Amino acid sequence: MNAGLMIIEILDILLTVVRWIIIIQAIMSWLIAFNVINRTSDFVTTLWMTLDRLTEPMYRPLRKIMPDFGALDLTPMVALIIVIILQSVILPRIAMAMIGL
Repeated sequence: MNAGLMIIEILDILLTVVRWIIIIQAIMSWLIAFNVINRTSDFVTTLWMTLDRLTEPMYRPLRKIMPDFGALDLTPMVALIIVIILQSVILPRIAMAMIGL
C-alpha cells in the first residue's frame, strides 16, 4: 500500500474520532443545560474539561467569524459539517488523485 494512502486512512480515522468527540460534547452540553447530569461530579467535570480542551482549538477560529447568536452556540454544528466535508469529499478526492483516477 502506498504511504500516502496510509496517511489518508489515518486522517480518515482521526476525523471519525473528532466527529464523535464533537457529538459527545454537544450531547453532554445539553444534558448539563437541562440538569440531567451535574457538573459537581468529579467524573463529569473531568470529562467535560477534557472534551473542552480537545474541541476549543477547533471552535476558537470558527467563533471569530461566526455571528453571535446569544445563548445558542452553533459552532459545534459548523465544526461537524466541516469535518464531514473533509471526510466525505476532500479525502476521497485526494486519495483518487494519488492512485491516478
